[in-house]
Amino acid sequence: MPSPAPVTSAQSVALLKQIGEQIRAQRKSLGISATVTAEAAGVSRMTLHRIERGEPSVTAGAWTNVLAALGLGLTATGPQLGAATVTTPPLEDHIPVHIRLADYPQLKALAWQVKASERLTAAEALDIYERNARHLDASAMSPAEQALLNALRTAFGRHFV
Repeated sequence: MPSPAPVTSAQSVALLKQIGEQIRAQRKSLGISATVTAEAAGVSRMTLHRIERGEPSVTAGAWTNVLAALGLGLTATGPQLGAATVTTPPLEDHIPVHIRLADYPQLKALAWQVKASERLTAAEALDIYERNARHLDASAMSPAEQALLNALRTAFGRHFV
């Protein structure tokens, strides 16, 4: 059962509803189901639904995970809450919903136990990079794979050696 909604101003509620609508529109425009989006963001489908409705009781971490899974960011400008906007970060910051091993040679080499035709979630891909970091040949990484790894590290807030 979700926790009770915190006391919020009408302006804050309206802003969250607006952001939730933008998140839903982005998901629909990408043709991604709610289930796949929730899985990629590491949240439940119900939490995603609550975010898309703009419910203020959802944690900020869940909101940012969903934004990252859809290739979006959140920018707050100015002293007023109404100035927050959903932004699309540069393409190099984008994380695909499903990561094809065939597209990333170093990841494929690190994930030797997974079929080459497999697709991984962003969390699974980062876990493989982290678990096998000592075997990672960063100099052999393509710019696209380096961008993916950097985006994964940023999205999940984890930076390994």
